[in-house]
Amino acid sequence: MPTSSVAWLAEPNTHDFLMRFPLPLAVLDQSGNIKLLNNRFTAIYDGSCLKSEKLRSMLLSTDAVKQSVTLLQRNDCQAEVYARTFSINSDAVLILDESAETAYGGELAELRQRIAELEQLVSNDRLTGAWNRTHFDKIIKMELSRSDRYRQPVTLVFLDIDHFKLLNDSLGYKAGDEVLRNLAKMISKNIRTSDMLFRWSGAQFAILAPSTGHRAGASMAETLRRKIEQHDITPAGRITISLGVAEHVSGESDEIWFKRAHEALVKAKSGGRNRVAADQRGNSDVWTPGQGITTMHLEWQDSHKCGQDTLDRQHRELFDLANLLIDAAATRDANPQKFDEALQTLLAHLGQHFAEEEAILARYDYADLEEQSRAHKRLLEHVMHLHDAVETGSVQLGELVYFAVIEVVARHMLKTERDFQLLFKEPPAFLVG
Repeated sequence: MPTSSVAWLAEPNTHDFLMRFPLPLAVLDQSGNIKLLNNRFTAIYDGSCLKSEKLRSMLLSTDAVKQSVTLLQRNDCQAEVYARTFSINSDAVLILDESAETAYGGELAELRQRIAELEQLVSNDRLTGAWNRTHFDKIIKMELSRSDRYRQPVTLVFLDIDHFKLLNDSLGYKAGDEVLRNLAKMISKNIRTSDMLFRWSGAQFAILAPSTGHRAGASMAETLRRKIEQHDITPAGRITISLGVAEHVSGESDEIWFKRAHEALVKAKSGGRNRVAADQRGNSDVWTPGQGITTMHLEWQDSHKCGQDTLDRQHRELFDLANLLIDAAATRDANPQKFDEALQTLLAHLGQHFAEEEAILARYDYADLEEQSRAHKRLLEHVMHLHDAVETGSVQLGELVYFAVIEVVARHMLKTERDFQLLFKEPPAFLVG
């Protein structure tokens, strides 16, 4: 069951930690309503000072700019203070300080760490470790926006354990929970790093697969179905799953998209279970791989930033180099040397970037560093494989350019943007007075 936006305050030791925090601290919801004022805050300020419309707009703003707002102490004197904000789920944590100096660096670092842990907690299903529905609702608009921006399809796969109620009845609910945990682990190992696994409800999971049309989604689902069928899932042994696949269609609502995926799942189950059913519609019917690749360009936006200056700078450089490769591909017949130079330059920068990214992630004790390193190696090796295949005529040029630009640069960007923003997030500071 997903953790609500309120429940994070009730996590063990969190409430006490916030109440004892040495600086004035307030927690507000997205409407600016007060959810918590700590001991230091109530000793100095009146909670009514947080009802300012200007302060609310600052809390809701994504821009770390300095603005002024009236804050009153208990003796009704104006106080000029510095403020920091952290976000967790849909709530804002506001910290006030009368000095611009960071005198509580250690405490603030601990608070940042706790906020990061709690953000992860409210986004994950407690039982399986997969993302939960709360996190799905939080990111789906952004994923669909990326799909339209890059003209890349996105597919949703619903999967359900066949006869799970019988399994629970025969083995017990604790065993059923263990099956769910182990199934989630196996699914995670057999999907791409850019795909996202969600616990949807009960024994039902969802996989959000970017840059994937309904045909590739059905193929991925079939591979997953076959692997699950062939392996023991402790403690149940062999189990089967049914899967429904639907690709998003531009202009349709989330609800209609989910309904099509669910209807495909129902079709798979009613057709005998242990099978895949796919809705045969989607943007990939018109956004075919490589279509318009020589005229399309990647567009950098500030929303792509992951919050680490070196990586953000290198990501933007990679966007520029990918666009140069696209331009060179358009004239490859007339100037093959220019294309080869553009490809080699992109690969050299990718190799350097991947090495520096791994070094930075190591300093942050990134949990999935080993898998990230393996993914980097696989991407570079596949680009070189495609290049050799183009030279022999067994692969079209568009497939090489598509993979290098979309799969390596754009989708790598998508993953780092999604995964690293929380890791590198620094609290914005602004002056209020």
